[in-house]
Amino acid sequence: MILSTKGIVHSLESFGAADGPGVRFVVFLKGCNLRCKYCHNPDSWGETGGEETDAGQLIKKILRYKSYWGEEGGITVSGGEPLIQIDFVTELFKLAKAEGIHTAIDTSGEPFTVEEPFISKFNELMKYTDLVLLDIKEINDERHKELTGKTNKNILSLAQYLSQIKKPVWIRHVLVPENTDYDEDLDALGEFISTLSNVKKVEVLPYHTLGVFKWEKLGIKYRLEGISSPSSERMTNAQKRLGCNKYS
Repeated sequence: MILSTKGIVHSLESFGAADGPGVRFVVFLKGCNLRCKYCHNPDSWGETGGEETDAGQLIKKILRYKSYWGEEGGITVSGGEPLIQIDFVTELFKLAKAEGIHTAIDTSGEPFTVEEPFISKFNELMKYTDLVLLDIKEINDERHKELTGKTNKNILSLAQYLSQIKKPVWIRHVLVPENTDYDEDLDALGEFISTLSNVKKVEVLPYHTLGVFKWEKLGIKYRLEGISSPSSERMTNAQKRLGCNKYS
C-alpha cells in the first residue's frame, strides 16, 4: 500500500458523465488487487508505470475545470482501486473540500478491513468524502472468487459499515452474461441492498468489451471471449430484481 501523499495516476478524464452526479473530473489511480475477468483497465492493476504527482499539483490541475461542473458536479477518484492509495486520496479530498468541491470515490471495496491502521485511515477519508460509488460484483462468494480472484466478505462488510456511518452510497453491479446475471444471485443482492440504510441509487451497468484490446496489448489472455453484452431483457430483469426504481 502506498502510504505517502504522493500518488500514482493512471489517467485523467476532464468531463466525466458516468461516475457520480453531474459533470465530474475523474482521477483514475494505479493499483488493484482484484483480477476481474471483464476488467476494462487491466493496465491499471500494477502500482508502477503511471504518472507520479502530489495532491497539491493535482488539485491545481483539477480546479481549472471547476466552472464546468455546475451545482452537482465535482471530483471522482476511481481506479484501479483508489483505496490502495488511501493517504493520497485523503489529502486530495481535504484540498478539494477546502475549495467547496463535491467528492466521490469509486471503489470495489476489496482493501477494506476493520483492522488498524486501515480503519483509522478510512475513517479519516470518509470525513472528506461526500459519496461512495460501491461496485458489488457478485453476492455469491464462490462465484465472486471465480470472477475476481478474491472473496467478497470484506466488500459486503464495507457496505454494511458505510450504512452504519450513514455515508451516502450508490451501489453498482456490472451485469455479465453467464457470470453475474443469475436470478438467484440478483435476488440475494437485492435483499442485501434492502438492508442498507444509506443507498441513494442502484445502477446496473452492462458488460462490454471495449477494453479487450488492452488485454491483447499486455499479452494477457482475455477470459470472457465469446461473451456478449446483456440483452435489454436481462438488463430490465436485473434492474427489477435489484429494486433500482426504489432509489433516487
